[in-house]
Amino acid sequence: MDYTKLSLLEVSKKIHDREVTSLEVTNQIIERIKATEKLNALNSYNFDEAINVAKQVDEMLDAGKDLPVLAGVPIVVKDNINVLGTKTTCSSKMLENYVSVYDATVIEKLKSQYAVIVGKANMDEFAMGSSNENSAFGPCLNPIDSTRVPGGSSGGSACSVGAYQCYAALGTDTGGSIREPASFCGVVGLKPTYGRVSRYGVVAFANSLDQVGPLTRTVKDNAVMLSAIAGYDEKETTSANVPVPNYLSEIKNSIKGLKIGIAKEFFALGMDIDVEIAIKNAIEFYKQNGAEIVDVSLKNIDLALSAYYIISSAEASSNLGRFDGIRYGYRAQGYKDLVDLYVKTRTEGFGKEVKRRIMLGNFVLSSGYYDAYYKKAKKVQALLQKDFEEAFKQCDVLLSPTSPSVAFKLGEKSNDHIKMYLSDVYTVPVNIVGSPAISFPCGKDSDGMPIGLQLIGKKFDETTLYTLANYFEEHKGGQNE
Repeated sequence: MDYTKLSLLEVSKKIHDREVTSLEVTNQIIERIKATEKLNALNSYNFDEAINVAKQVDEMLDAGKDLPVLAGVPIVVKDNINVLGTKTTCSSKMLENYVSVYDATVIEKLKSQYAVIVGKANMDEFAMGSSNENSAFGPCLNPIDSTRVPGGSSGGSACSVGAYQCYAALGTDTGGSIREPASFCGVVGLKPTYGRVSRYGVVAFANSLDQVGPLTRTVKDNAVMLSAIAGYDEKETTSANVPVPNYLSEIKNSIKGLKIGIAKEFFALGMDIDVEIAIKNAIEFYKQNGAEIVDVSLKNIDLALSAYYIISSAEASSNLGRFDGIRYGYRAQGYKDLVDLYVKTRTEGFGKEVKRRIMLGNFVLSSGYYDAYYKKAKKVQALLQKDFEEAFKQCDVLLSPTSPSVAFKLGEKSNDHIKMYLSDVYTVPVNIVGSPAISFPCGKDSDGMPIGLQLIGKKFDETTLYTLANYFEEHKGGQNE
């Protein structure tokens, strides 16, 4: 039997009921990865270690031990999350040979549950991009149509889940980098509340916006993954000391009485006609099944994208200063002096998009421009937070498309940076305000490409997002085909 197409919960039950061994499942996944290698979803493989963990899980289960749900289940990790003894490249020439000397907190948590880590996923370099075309190791391809992008920056993670190379993957989301690839690849992706999941051991892009989150094939699988990685971490200063519920057991079977907010401003941002039809159908579905549809206003939403690119680039320019050719990472050859070493290393080591954002970040933080740009962007952030707080007084969640379009063709937006940045118009505000948000498939366009629906929740209320998303998946999912 082919076990690769099962959901995480389904394969976990079979492993734990001893219908199949973790080793058999892991070997099938490894074969699947090799068969779909052309998608370029993974930067590196961890097969030997994966097989060792699978064997260990089988021995413990055979001995009658009671193990967590994730035990023996193959997963993939984005290549900006440190896993001891594996390469952590961030898909950059700068770190192409860097081997992690420790585990990120999320990896410690997964290892404590005996999850089987099979590889590190391709991504946009240092998580900067919306298409996974900014990788030093070549673009990852969409698993449904290989002429299209998988979305970014967690393109490899989403592609890997969509191509049945794993049962779940970890991504990171700074401005939509979990949700947009989830939308483009037809999988489920959640950006948790800022502070819900530890960032310790994750290579930073923009500290005040980054969050680690799960990508899975079903909503319930996603809930299992979030419960596994969430929680307070004293090693990480922005980690929130808030109890973590069992998200799976808290998913409710009814959505009656839940209030879904629709902001007219979201529809004014522009979206493809197929996307608009799918979103309106989803709104109607929720209405017919007992949810209350409420009109709300997010009057400053059109300022979010500008504020995001200023804040994130400013933080990125500071974070990337550590890559100087001195301590670790790539070092240029044939330099005259220290300054020449810095210049050559960073010129050769970073890709175009990363350089673009470093320059933008340094510009907005420079003397004479700080007040005009960075300070103003932080004021916009405060306005957006207020807008969302007011909206959430009237509703439980906000509904929007995840992306204005389905996955676009490779190379289509490579030379039009504004068009590329506009791909994030619906996802970016969520990171600016720190709310949780989920993307899940809600339909397909005329070419059969998946369309993602985004639900945005109140801080630390991922449970309501899972309830609404799971209800849609279980009651309307089959009608999307």
